[in-house]
Amino acid sequence: MAEKITPRDKDYSQWYLDVIKSAKLADHSPVRGCMIIRPNGYALWENMQAGLDGMFKETGHQNAYFPIFIPQSFLAKEAEHVEGFAKECAVVTHSRLMLDDEHGLIPDPDSKLEENLIVRPTSETIIWHTYSRWIQSWRDLPILLNQWANVVRWEMRTRLFLRTMEFLWQEGHTAHATEEEAVEETLTILDVYSKFAEEYMAVPVIRGIKTASERFAGAVDTYCIEALMQDGKSLQAGTSHFLGQNFAKAFDCQFQNKNNELEYVWATSWGVSTRLIGALIMVHSDDKGLVLPPKLAPTQVALIPIYRKDEERVSVLEVASRIESELKAAGIRVFVDDRDAFRPGWKFNEYEVQGVPVRLALGPRDVEGATVEVARRDTGEKTTVNQSDLTAHIQELLETIQQGLFDKALAERESRTTEVDSYDEFKTVLDEKGGFVRMHWDGTAETESQIKEETKATIRCIPLEDYDEDGIDPVSGKPSKGRVYYARAY
Repeated sequence: MAEKITPRDKDYSQWYLDVIKSAKLADHSPVRGCMIIRPNGYALWENMQAGLDGMFKETGHQNAYFPIFIPQSFLAKEAEHVEGFAKECAVVTHSRLMLDDEHGLIPDPDSKLEENLIVRPTSETIIWHTYSRWIQSWRDLPILLNQWANVVRWEMRTRLFLRTMEFLWQEGHTAHATEEEAVEETLTILDVYSKFAEEYMAVPVIRGIKTASERFAGAVDTYCIEALMQDGKSLQAGTSHFLGQNFAKAFDCQFQNKNNELEYVWATSWGVSTRLIGALIMVHSDDKGLVLPPKLAPTQVALIPIYRKDEERVSVLEVASRIESELKAAGIRVFVDDRDAFRPGWKFNEYEVQGVPVRLALGPRDVEGATVEVARRDTGEKTTVNQSDLTAHIQELLETIQQGLFDKALAERESRTTEVDSYDEFKTVLDEKGGFVRMHWDGTAETESQIKEETKATIRCIPLEDYDEDGIDPVSGKPSKGRVYYARAY
């Protein structure tokens, strides 16, 4: 049996770790702050990759790959960028080790590199160095590239999936002839991320723009999607950056326009990471374990044959095999667990903690009656279905579960989104209710900083929808152009 999962209302952080462990998603690494992604977790990431990759290609992007090592001088070329990442960089200084009689294994002093290499925290610098060689004319534009890779950011406080020193992600980097094209690209990707979060992950998100203090280092504007977790904290689930001409100027990337004039290229970058798995866990899962939306679940249906006698085994497995073939033919990801080493009760529990959306139980009586017991992971509801109707029933049920998870998460977010007009009410809501708090902001960094220092809440975004509303910032007493979303966040 799986280990007992700590209830959410008792210790949410421990509950989160218990769910990951019980569902066999990841494990801690011998290297502090890194994680081992187990097959269940990686299969989930692969499904996320497949969904996003298809959406990127539908919008005209291609995949490429750039080196993990970046010359230190590259990072120093864009001032805001180096300032933003300097404290998080892992640095390679030597190319080999040697065995020293006194100290054991040490870097070979003779192998010290002429220039230190940075293990990529992100790839803007090496990519824009490359683009400066690839781009000469307007005919070379746009360049719409994405890469699936790993990055390293030397974090001090880490948590599985949410914040680790090494993580997997995709990073898109595009080059454009005009500012308008680059801004349009930035918003196109924001729409892709929003659609993926809501239609695949069943996670409702707020689309918005970051304040100057929260934007990506080196960006002109950072757009984001923000999701609300069950504990009332916000999670930044994806970002899309309009970089202006900052990196083009840093790397002297110019092109000859249609009027034979030299211009600097306009840029974007954007990314989501394995942090999305953390979001998925914290939005949908319960005290029994992981709950997965069917579109992303590695196994959508687990079929468990039940029998005691050898003659029952033959007939039950025969029917199970036929059902498996029918479901697979309909494009349903099904697994028949016919392992004799585990009892049916153990298997029921195993697939419950692993979040498999639908569980089927098939015994001798079901074979005789041409029925199957169908159990939903999200509600626990069980029904008996005729085998002849099973495939259609499962198809409809998976769609129902997918939509139901989104509706439930949306209702939860709406119930924990509060508009306030006083600073006292703002602090009370944060402490007693949590969630998103919509309050007027005067647009100054001073007010933003004061609220963060006093409440640990940050402006998650300036929303792209339902923002314009003249008012007064209750903290400073200054005029405000609209309400922003505040929350405590991961």
